[in-house]
Amino acid sequence: MTDAARLLAAIRGCRLCEDVLPVEPRPVLQIHRDARILVASQAPGRAVHRSGVPFDDASGDRLRSWLGVSRQEFYDPRLFALVPMAFCYPGAGASGDLPPRPECAVAWRSRVLAHLPEIDLTLVVGRYANDNYAKSHAHDEAHDSVRERAGPKSTLSDAVSDWRAAWPSRAVLPHPSPRNRHWLTRHPEFEQDRVPALRRRVRAVIDASRVRSA
Repeated sequence: MTDAARLLAAIRGCRLCEDVLPVEPRPVLQIHRDARILVASQAPGRAVHRSGVPFDDASGDRLRSWLGVSRQEFYDPRLFALVPMAFCYPGAGASGDLPPRPECAVAWRSRVLAHLPEIDLTLVVGRYANDNYAKSHAHDEAHDSVRERAGPKSTLSDAVSDWRAAWPSRAVLPHPSPRNRHWLTRHPEFEQDRVPALRRRVRAVIDASRVRSA
């Protein structure tokens, strides 16, 4: 068993938040040392909790459409690492799912990222993921280029709008949930202008990965 496989097995057996989750813990993620694209999302929804498959829902359908990839490509762990901020379903709130449990990222995230040395593109998906990413990377990015010096943008809309700030290595995406249709309606430029660029970048990373693996 590889180190990454042992880590994955340990995470899937995690019961750290068992007493505060509304359902039995079922950590959901996808990792492989060769993965080239990291999808840094929020937390599994109810449907994903039931199936145990990341983005196995309407949000996943829309996300794959934005990326221009098939299910087969998306679920190839040598291409995509699917690593939410929290690995278990947090439960439902008044207007959608609750935020990801913070204990998960503290216990596991740095260890997971250390097993993903080949990432060429990071996609930060959704407001909670952007908030978490901004907090955890602001110090590291203080020494980056002038354009990066301010760190990740504080609001999701600002981060999505400023998508070229860390392009082509990182982009922030709105959450692809059907509940987010109002944001997409208010920001038609995302699907009109940025999705085509995103698809080209994703395809370039996948093609390069296949060339290196040949």
